[in-house]
Amino acid sequence: MTRRKPSNLKVPKHVVERGPIMVSACLLGIHCRYDGRHSLCSELADIASSAGLIPFCPEQLGGLPTPRPAASIKGGDGRDILSGSAQVINAEGDDVTAAFEKGAKEALNLARLTGSSIAIMKDKSPSCGLHTPYCDKPGGMGIGATAALFELSRIKVFDLKANDAFPSEEFLELIEKSF
Repeated sequence: MTRRKPSNLKVPKHVVERGPIMVSACLLGIHCRYDGRHSLCSELADIASSAGLIPFCPEQLGGLPTPRPAASIKGGDGRDILSGSAQVINAEGDDVTAAFEKGAKEALNLARLTGSSIAIMKDKSPSCGLHTPYCDKPGGMGIGATAALFELSRIKVFDLKANDAFPSEEFLELIEKSF
């Protein structure tokens, strides 16, 4: 894996003071991905304690084991799961929609409990991604179940790849727009 040049950008003090930030646990090096691995973003992990990051994995919160079979959204994307018109089917053909819904709701409960209004989530995930290919959308990309629920609940969502430098200018712009 090729890492991008580390960012010289710093998380603004007012972001940290605003309250905790929800973060996909795999981005902090927690082995919770479907394949039992992580998606460590070392720059993000480096600020975990000082930035008040709250790690979470919606799929684990929904009761799914790690590792677990990969899953895709059938019949739409995360918004369609929330409306009841799509399902999440894993690679073994099992319907795991209820676990994805439960995990999204539990993640939202955690965000509300901690007062978080910002989330940094793993890209391409059928749970966390703002742009996941693991869905049935005409353009080939859609939003994950938890990301959709967070957006619906007015939590600002930013998705991050494991090899992205953090914080990126895009993240800082998103934060500035939310204040």
